[in-house]
Amino acid sequence: MTHAFDTASFWMQLGLVWSLAAVAMGMGWLWQRRRGNAGIVDVIWSFGVGGAAALVAWLGTGDDLPRIVMGVLGGLWGARLGLHLWHRVRGEAEDGRYRHLRNHWNGNQFYFFLLFQFQAVLITLFALPFLAVAANPARSVPLAAAAVAIWLLSVGGEALADRQLATHRANPANRGKTMRSGLWKYSRHPNYFFEWLHWFAYVLLAIGSPLAWLAWSGPMVMYVFLRWISGIPYTEAQALRTRGEDYRDYQRTTPMLFPWFPRTR
Repeated sequence: MTHAFDTASFWMQLGLVWSLAAVAMGMGWLWQRRRGNAGIVDVIWSFGVGGAAALVAWLGTGDDLPRIVMGVLGGLWGARLGLHLWHRVRGEAEDGRYRHLRNHWNGNQFYFFLLFQFQAVLITLFALPFLAVAANPARSVPLAAAAVAIWLLSVGGEALADRQLATHRANPANRGKTMRSGLWKYSRHPNYFFEWLHWFAYVLLAIGSPLAWLAWSGPMVMYVFLRWISGIPYTEAQALRTRGEDYRDYQRTTPMLFPWFPRTR
């Protein structure tokens, strides 16, 4: 059975993702207003993107195989990341990046509302690769298997990096010290690297789709945000504020994103 690309369905799905994301982010903004912890925005973003994968897989018009694989992979990825971040938000003080913004904005809640709604737009943007997969009429078991392999490698690597960092942070003796072992020996942001790598799974699943080119927005946009906008710049600025020269030394010896052997001093 062939499936024709339905433009109206595409825009309906995109609008539905944005509407649900905007409502969820509005509720998240109210939550942070009461508790003074804007880290919830990352939790909602993770669950929102994962939920978008499941929703689009259900509403899509393409072949069942790429849609089901995409829905399962995207949903599980979002659930894992969201639960990991929720554990941190629930059990720790507000992340230093958001605390810095709170001080910089003098607690202005209108700015925080804009921040949360901007994240709703980002959920919609990161749903584009899912829409490309959901419109794919082609069925390819080898491509689906390759996508699963990339997903297992990237999500497993990200989970390992997160666990290593959590163990380091939980030890009081490491306060003010930079994580330099495990995956963090080879990259200053191994969790971000595997997060970026994960998006190539959907590029493979979209091969054969009339919107295949749109799937490339996942790794491309994620790289731009991690490298220059909201990921590495904010994280490293906070690390320099709290760890100073120790982190500067780490910057001199360890690759920023792509894992490689550390440089000698």
